[in-house]
Amino acid sequence: MKRVALLSFLSLFFFFWASQWLAGTSVTMAAGSGLTNSDCLACHNDPKLAREVNGKVASLHINDHAFADSVHRALNCTSCHADIKQLPHGAMQKVSCGQCHTDANAAYGHGLHARAIQNGENRAATCTDCHGDAHRILRSSEAGALTNHRNIAQTCGRCHGEKFVMEGTGLTNRPFLSYQESVHGHAVAEGNTVAATCTDCHGSHDIRPPSDVESPIFKFNVPKTCGQCHPGIAQEFHDSIHGQAVSRGNSRAPVCTDCHGIHMIKPHIDPSSSVAAQALARTTCAQCHESVRLSEEFDVAAHRASSYLDSYHGLASELRSKKVANCASCHGVHNILPSTDARSTINAGHLRDTCGKCHPGASDAFIQGKIHLDGAASAGDIGSRATNVVRWVYLSLIFLTIGGMLLHNGLIWRKKLMAHHRTSERSLVRMTGQQRAQHWLLLVSFFVLVLTGFALKYPESWLGLVFGGSEALRRILHRGAAVVMIGVSLYHLVYIFLTSEGRSSTLAMLPRLKDARDVKQNLLYLLGRTSERPKFERFGYAEKVEYWALIWGTFIMGLTGLLIWFKLEWFSFAPRWLIDVATAVHFYEAILATAAIIVWHFYHVIFDPDVYPLNLAMVDGRVSAHWYSEEHELEYERIMRGKNLEAAPTRKSPSTEPGQNKGSGYDTAPAPSEGD
Repeated sequence: MKRVALLSFLSLFFFFWASQWLAGTSVTMAAGSGLTNSDCLACHNDPKLAREVNGKVASLHINDHAFADSVHRALNCTSCHADIKQLPHGAMQKVSCGQCHTDANAAYGHGLHARAIQNGENRAATCTDCHGDAHRILRSSEAGALTNHRNIAQTCGRCHGEKFVMEGTGLTNRPFLSYQESVHGHAVAEGNTVAATCTDCHGSHDIRPPSDVESPIFKFNVPKTCGQCHPGIAQEFHDSIHGQAVSRGNSRAPVCTDCHGIHMIKPHIDPSSSVAAQALARTTCAQCHESVRLSEEFDVAAHRASSYLDSYHGLASELRSKKVANCASCHGVHNILPSTDARSTINAGHLRDTCGKCHPGASDAFIQGKIHLDGAASAGDIGSRATNVVRWVYLSLIFLTIGGMLLHNGLIWRKKLMAHHRTSERSLVRMTGQQRAQHWLLLVSFFVLVLTGFALKYPESWLGLVFGGSEALRRILHRGAAVVMIGVSLYHLVYIFLTSEGRSSTLAMLPRLKDARDVKQNLLYLLGRTSERPKFERFGYAEKVEYWALIWGTFIMGLTGLLIWFKLEWFSFAPRWLIDVATAVHFYEAILATAAIIVWHFYHVIFDPDVYPLNLAMVDGRVSAHWYSEEHELEYERIMRGKNLEAAPTRKSPSTEPGQNKGSGYDTAPAPSEGD
């Protein structure tokens, strides 16, 4: 029984195979009216077979081995060349792939390539341009097929990568070149069988323009197209504020390609990527959120990017900090939601966690106040209003103060230039060694603070280049210099209270009624209204003003600087908006102090004709007796009487006298003494 069953099974198997083979053979034979492939290859397998077409020799050779590898190998030649009835044959009709591939042909007919051909563009791609020689078309799964996943970009590139071919159509080869440099192009080139290639985004046969609502690259279809490979991200985007706007038909809402680019898509860790940390606020997010038009049409807050770039986060980002927060750090990447949404990372209930990612221990006070401080104060926004007040007060103060300084010193320069006189003898001590040490520490720390502070505010200027684009180095130097300045200030307090030299200098620096009279008298003298200039004590009004301005400025800068530096500790009990006010005060006080040093102090110790190119008292502490008698006549006369010297240097006539004293700001020396 087993043998009979086995024989029956084999018989049925053989009968089934034979019937299928005969069926295929009968179709092939019928389609070709009795002609077989061997009949055709008897001539066309000859490599020399050719004919002249339009003045050019065209080969008619068909390699039988290549045809045997083709997906069409089971077909007869006459299946495609149905007009051939006998051999030899004459001219053949053009073969239509659509007679078998009806669906593909219908889709191709709706595409750009078919439309181009209909419009007379004979270079547009046809079936064989993409699938290869009709006699050797391979399955897409085969490595050598032109339509294999790994080869599709190069297949499309045979036209779209050629500059002159694309220019002839009014297009460019740039998209293809960009794709090659993209994350998708590199992945495919490395053998990734999942990474997107041309047909994944554009389709295969039905390739339509982005303006066509049926196109997979039509703006509103882009999320779905990208979602074929990135389903999780596509869902996040769909639920986001951007995705919901797209769903409502808002054409201004961004889709994947608006942020990531179209063909030149790069990973976010690539500095040249449009979604790199440094690019978000400056270009990618800014293209919408810096737009006034967007705010006017859709009530979206404007100036979000510029206000971020003006903050510490934005400025540090410009200095290429890899840790500082960017737009995505706070708002999310694809799951961006409005602050009113309970799921949003910037919702009031989540701000502590969001800020805490970079600022562990962030308190409720820390998260209060406006983040994008753009100067527009809203109702109840104390921080913005207070910052605006500080801004306008300081702008007015800077204009009036620096303007007055420029006018004052210009008058001095004019007067002294007319009565220029130099002397080389420097026999009197003006600054002691301890005073010079304090002055040098203050000088160095001040200028380091200026350079490092303005480098953060203006990272694209030459100041930003000084530190090689390193935010970490800039921050260390700034805080180190701040510690030195604060240390010098504290030591100066000890110096003026616990040393006789310090107490004497401080008493001499105290303002007196005579200083007010000296200001009036000196201005009249400089303007030529009187020939008598005032006689100054050990310190004139200019030195006193600069000294007490220095004390006040150092206190303000130190206090606000510490508030900014240790913000988390302060905000355990202080409101969040206080940091914005402190930052504004710190910035404008820095402008005021720097401008004052350049306009006022530099004039007296460098540009004044009597001391140019430098008052060397800061180096060795000495000045000339002539200079002392001119600039501090009362003090000089007291010294001369005290030392019982013969006589003071003769004072110049009023018409040739130099101008008023040149203070050094921190010039708190004791009474001068006779030197070497």
